[in-house]
Amino acid sequence: MSVAAGRIRRVDALRGFAVCGIMLVNAWQQRVRQGPASLDWVMENLFQSRFYPMFAFLFGVSFALFLRSARLRTRRPRVVMLRRLAVLAALGAAHVLIDPGEVLLPYALLGVVVLLPASLLPRAAVLLVGCGVLVAAVLDPHPYVLITALFLLGLAAAPGERARGAGRLGGTDGLGSGPFLGVVCGTAALLAAGLTWWWNHAPPGGGIYQAAALCGAVTYATAFLLLARHTAVFEALGRMTLTNYVTGTTVIVVAMPLLEADRTGIAVVVLAVVTVAAQAFFCRWWLARHRYGPLEWVWRTLTWWGTSRGTWWGVAATGQTVIRDPRSAVPDPRRPRPGDQPLDRS
Repeated sequence: MSVAAGRIRRVDALRGFAVCGIMLVNAWQQRVRQGPASLDWVMENLFQSRFYPMFAFLFGVSFALFLRSARLRTRRPRVVMLRRLAVLAALGAAHVLIDPGEVLLPYALLGVVVLLPASLLPRAAVLLVGCGVLVAAVLDPHPYVLITALFLLGLAAAPGERARGAGRLGGTDGLGSGPFLGVVCGTAALLAAGLTWWWNHAPPGGGIYQAAALCGAVTYATAFLLLARHTAVFEALGRMTLTNYVTGTTVIVVAMPLLEADRTGIAVVVLAVVTVAAQAFFCRWWLARHRYGPLEWVWRTLTWWGTSRGTWWGVAATGQTVIRDPRSAVPDPRRPRPGDQPLDRS
């Protein structure tokens, strides 16, 4: 089956896994620490900077998949992509009012400046440039250098028109096959442990923490892809990433008095777990009734507004796929309903 024939479930699931980690880290970062807590060491060494690299890489993958899908619907797919990024920038600008450290606006700007031009280059050239920027990112502490590198690597790793054309190591979706993932996971875990120990015992310059965090991100991502068997919850979270990210930061802002009053850090963990659990339940409930998440639907509608596909309920045009993978455990709102009820129009 070609990749275009169904949602790429592992991309959805890995994105959902990253959303869970980002919620935990964001809650911790927003907490006004009244002094050292045991949670701080755990967060700094095991969680901080370990999840946004996954999200950045998948942003690049999704960028390529959207362009590929858009070519089937319009003669100017990059114009549609530019509008998609403009809508994301507008949502990010509004989100700044809630969270000054939000990433939607920077992601949209980097998409215009980096990914759109890079999409005109051969895949090998994008991979080469991405690797070069990745080396620079390890030496530069600014996170957006690393994000730029991962954008490019995700763009280069995205599967082509047919999954059968994908490399054996990369698998059919660009995320790697079993044996390859096992080797990468083991190597990255050893490097992450060694670099983290080095950073703690003799903090040097030269990007040791950045390298440790990146290796940690690779370890978590590959371990998840290897070990996760029942991913329906993560798939649902990943299909509504935009909605979950915005609601998550809103919850953190509302709960700031609780986070500030707690000196142990336990409130951070409880808030993250409760929020993600509520989001998972809502995502499953919502996707059983609607094709897109609330903010995802707004994003899609404004992206395609005025085009031949820019109706309120037209053909799926938001990114990865056209027809749902029938093996997915996430309920499909487009299946026939009793009494030939009309399909969901949201």
